[in-house]
Amino acid sequence: MALSTKAIKTRIKSVKNTKKITKAMEMVSAAKMRKAVDAALNTRMYARFASELLDHLAGIDDPNYAFLEKRPVQKILMVVISSNRGLCGGFNGSIIKKASALFHDKENLARHRVVEGEETIPSMDNVEIDVLGVGKKSVAFAKRHDLNLVGVYDELSETPSFEDVLSISNTVNARYMDKTYDKVVVLYTHFQSSLVQEVKVRQLLPVCAVDIEKMLADLPGEESEPVEVFPIEQYIFEPGLEQIIEYVMPRLVEIQLYQAILESSASEHSARMVAMKSASEAADEMVGDLTLAFNKARQAAITQEIAEISSGAAALE
Repeated sequence: MALSTKAIKTRIKSVKNTKKITKAMEMVSAAKMRKAVDAALNTRMYARFASELLDHLAGIDDPNYAFLEKRPVQKILMVVISSNRGLCGGFNGSIIKKASALFHDKENLARHRVVEGEETIPSMDNVEIDVLGVGKKSVAFAKRHDLNLVGVYDELSETPSFEDVLSISNTVNARYMDKTYDKVVVLYTHFQSSLVQEVKVRQLLPVCAVDIEKMLADLPGEESEPVEVFPIEQYIFEPGLEQIIEYVMPRLVEIQLYQAILESSASEHSARMVAMKSASEAADEMVGDLTLAFNKARQAAITQEIAEISSGAAALE
C-alpha cells in the first residue's frame, strides 16, 4: 500500500508539471492569437474591396484573358494551408478530413459553375489533383496518402507578411498561366471567433464569380447603399483594359491567398489556445482525482496498520 501511495504522489507531481507547461503554452498562444487575429481583421476591409473589384472583372465575357478562361479541367492544384506544429486541437484534423473528402469527389471539384449553379464546361475523365502544401502538417498528409506534392512552404512566420506569400502566389499564377493546371483551389480555415473556426474551399483560378461571392459573404463589411454598376465595356481605360487586367488580376489573386493564410494563422493560434486551456483544466481535474485516490490509499494503509497493532496487542494478552 505504501508503494501505491508513492506511485500516486509521483503521478500527481507529473500532472502538475504538465499543467505548468500547458498553462505557459496557453498564455503564449493567447498572445500570438491576438496578433494573428488583428492581422486578419485589419486586412479584411482591403480584401473585401479587392474581392468586389475581382467580382466586377469576373463579369467580363471576353475569353482572351487567361485568368478568366474556363477550360476543361484535367489537372487541379490544391493549396492546403495547415500548421507547422501540432497541439492545436482539431485544427489540422479538420483540414485533412476536408481534403480527403475532396479527393474522393474529384469530378464535383473539377466542375465550372456559374451564378445559377449550372455547369458551363464539363470536367474531363481521370481528373488529377496535385497538392501545394503550406505548413508541415499538409505535407505529412500528402505523403501519408501518396499524393503528388509539387511544393512545400513551411517557413512562414507566425504572422506572415504579404512579401512572405508572394512566392506562393507567383507559383500558383505561373502554373495556371502556362496551363500546367486548369483550376486552382485553396483549402483553409476561416476565423469566426476564438471558439469557432470553419474549413473553407475556395476557387482561386480561373476567377469565379460564385466563389468570390462566397468570400465576400465570409468577410463582413458595413452596409452601404446599392450602387448602380455599369458594364465594364462602357468605361474608357488608360493605357487600356487589357493591360490593366493583366496587371490587376494577379495582384487580386495574391490578396485572396494572403487573406486565406492570415485567416488560417488566426484560427491555428485560437485552436491551440483553447486546446491548451482544456488541457490545463483536465490536469486540474486529474490532480483532484489523484489526490482523492491518494487520501483513500493513505487512509487504508493507516487503518491496516492500526488493525495489525491491535491484533499484535491482543495476541500478547
